[in-house]
Amino acid sequence: MPELTEDVTFRNEDWYGEELTDRHFVGCEFFGVDLTEAVSRGAVFTGCTFGNVAFNASRHVDSAFTRCVFRRCNFFEAEFTGCKLVGSTFSECDLRPLTVDGGDWSFVALPGADLRGVRLTGVRMREVDLTRANLTGATVTGVDLSGAQLTNVRLGGADLRGSDLTALDPTVVERAGAVIDVEQAVVVAQLLGFRIG
Repeated sequence: MPELTEDVTFRNEDWYGEELTDRHFVGCEFFGVDLTEAVSRGAVFTGCTFGNVAFNASRHVDSAFTRCVFRRCNFFEAEFTGCKLVGSTFSECDLRPLTVDGGDWSFVALPGADLRGVRLTGVRMREVDLTRANLTGATVTGVDLSGAQLTNVRLGGADLRGSDLTALDPTVVERAGAVIDVEQAVVVAQLLGFRIG
C-alpha cells in the first residue's frame, strides 16, 4: 500500500534528488520546497498546492498530480512521462524547457503560459485551457486537443502533426510557419468553411 500523507504543510524543505515512490499526498501544501532532480514513480498528489517549488530537472514517471495548484514554480528541464495532471492549474510558472510524453493533462489550466519550445508528445489534453499561451516553436505531436480553449494561442513555427485540431479557430491564433499534416490540413480547411472537392 502507498504511504499516505494528508493535510500536511511542508515549508522550505530540501528534497533535492529525493526518490518519491508509491507515496500518496492528499490536500498537502508545499511552499519553497526544493525538488530539484527529484524522481517520482507511481506517486500520487491529490488536491495539493505547490508554491515557489523548484521542480528543476525532476523526472516524473506514471505519477499523478490531480486537481493540484502550481504557483510560481520552476519546471526547468522537468520531464513527465505517462503522468496524470487532470484538473490542475498553473499560474506564473516557469515551464521551459518542459518535456511531456504521454499521460493525461485534460482540463489543465495553462492560460497565458510561456511554452515556447516545449515538447508535448502523445498526451491527452482534452479541454485544456491554452488561452493566450505561447507555443512558438513547440513540438505538439500526437496530442488530443479536442475541446481545448485555444483563443489567441501563439503557434508560430510549432510542429502540430498528428494532433487533434478540431477545436482550433485558425482565424484567432498566430500560426505562421506551424507544421501540420495532410489530414489536419483538411480539418483546418473545413474549419475555415471550405468544402473539400
